[in-house]
Amino acid sequence: MRKLLTGAAAAALLVSGGLADRAQAETTLRLSHQWSTSDVRHQVAEIIKTHVEEAGVDLSIQIFPTQSLFKAREQWQPTSRGQLDMTVFPLAYAGGIHPEFNLTLMPGLVKSHEHAARLNASPFMDEIKGIAEDSGVKILVDGYLAGGFAGKESCITSPDDVQGLQTRAAGKAFEQMLASAGASIASMASSEIYNAMQTGVLDAANTSSSSFVSFRIYEQVACFTPVADYALWFMYQPVLISMRSWERLDDAQRAALEAGAEKAEAFYFEEAKKQDANARRVFEENGVEIALMTEAEFNAWREIAAQSSYEAFVESVPDGQRLLDKALAVE
Repeated sequence: MRKLLTGAAAAALLVSGGLADRAQAETTLRLSHQWSTSDVRHQVAEIIKTHVEEAGVDLSIQIFPTQSLFKAREQWQPTSRGQLDMTVFPLAYAGGIHPEFNLTLMPGLVKSHEHAARLNASPFMDEIKGIAEDSGVKILVDGYLAGGFAGKESCITSPDDVQGLQTRAAGKAFEQMLASAGASIASMASSEIYNAMQTGVLDAANTSSSSFVSFRIYEQVACFTPVADYALWFMYQPVLISMRSWERLDDAQRAALEAGAEKAEAFYFEEAKKQDANARRVFEENGVEIALMTEAEFNAWREIAAQSSYEAFVESVPDGQRLLDKALAVE
């Protein structure tokens, strides 16, 4: 009897020890982003999280939304250094470090969500991804979001409408275009637009349809220019993982992450299109005037962009003309 108890106790110790080893072996990745939990970019992260945790590969993801871990624009370097495992990140935010990334938020470069998908699968994006990987960051999920303009007191459809206004743009290329049109520029993350408008710092802003809704910008503006037949604003906002974190994973964990990323990317593409219609509906329901950009106004913006943003990119980026041509070659 005593030997039996001893054997049972030993078995229990082996089981508990095995459970402890498994628990100790599980890897947890920290994923940071700037948006609310209702935003499409959080939903994309949740799809990856759910898939890898259901895959049974001892891998979990802890999501930190609303800048609760890192500030919006401060996520690139921690990811490249391995201090942050994953992020959903507008790549143009790192354009100051890698100016090539400014092409992922270039006025008029992307014509539609379908065109964005073709860009994602192009040699142009392969080159962008190569630059990221050389810097210690792997792109897991491709995704472009479209967006428009909002004005605190007036509508913005043409370049003339921004003259003299304190305006927020998401990236350097848009700032250059808006400045050429006569706007004063205030640089900030989309998560800061609401307070800036509320306190009178901003007169106008452009950002994604998703951010306009998730940050409740409709509470602060009189007029909204949504994505319609003409959309000037498309921004690449992928899911990234630190190469250091990626290299620590085993083959099964990587496979689970890639499978989750594939599901998330398919959702992201379809949902991105829905976000535009949803933003217009939400602003209309909140009594905001809706103004649509005409073809002539779109072309006027493109002309200003070509003389400002495009030229500045080519002049400031080594081999910039070749990279720009590579992006423009995608039909």
